[in-house]
Amino acid sequence: MHQHGVIALPAEERWVRTARHCIEVADSATGNTPGPDPSGGVRCAGAACTWEFSLWPDALYRRRTTVFENEVIEVELETTEQRILDAAEELFYGRGIQSVGMDAIRTASAVPLKRLYQIFPSKNSLVEAYLRRRDARWHSDLAQYVDTYDAPEQRILAVFDWLFRWFNEPGFRGCGFINSFGELGATSPAVVDIAKAHKNAFRRYLADLVVAADVPTWLADQLLLLAEGAMTTAAISGSPEPARQAKDAARTLLLTAHTDIVAAA
Repeated sequence: MHQHGVIALPAEERWVRTARHCIEVADSATGNTPGPDPSGGVRCAGAACTWEFSLWPDALYRRRTTVFENEVIEVELETTEQRILDAAEELFYGRGIQSVGMDAIRTASAVPLKRLYQIFPSKNSLVEAYLRRRDARWHSDLAQYVDTYDAPEQRILAVFDWLFRWFNEPGFRGCGFINSFGELGATSPAVVDIAKAHKNAFRRYLADLVVAADVPTWLADQLLLLAEGAMTTAAISGSPEPARQAKDAARTLLLTAHTDIVAAA
């Protein structure tokens, strides 16, 4: 099934590539389909195929790439767990956690309800997994963007540029952790802990940027308030502009901090 250089594999099989190259994998036009292999995995039936796949249940790998005759070939490897979490991400964030039941997750993920409960025994466990994955992705995306800048003060201001990009994304509804705390904070200690950990990690990240810029450490808390306020204001107003306004305020804080340093000297 070659389409635009991507080879798609059935998600339920959860095959992980172990060999390097393949000309035809499951090419319906030629009749080449994955078949059994003595090693316990599968091998494409194509005569020129040198790809093998071995079973790794619920593997967390989504994509693998290789190069064949100067062409990058990508294999999509989507696990059942990922499909469930992807559906939960879209529905919980887009509609709110309390308004989405497990039946809706089943429909959106196309995973049978029995299998869904085998992986996530309760809605609470799914909510926690959704938040933890969102936390990891959020911090990773932010850090990758900021790392494109070198100057310490530019890196601080880049946080707000990243927020502006995030606020511009279709379906932006504010901070998922503030939203989940608002919905479940009174009844779910686990959600409270995850939300607190997310915000604390963000504060530590800002503190590291502040230290690297050699400005007073109190600036980290001020920057955090600016960023958090921008998230909420952008969600309610439907405009990304609060990120730019917060960036202007952050720049003023940096100038003030430098003035204080000079005055103290």
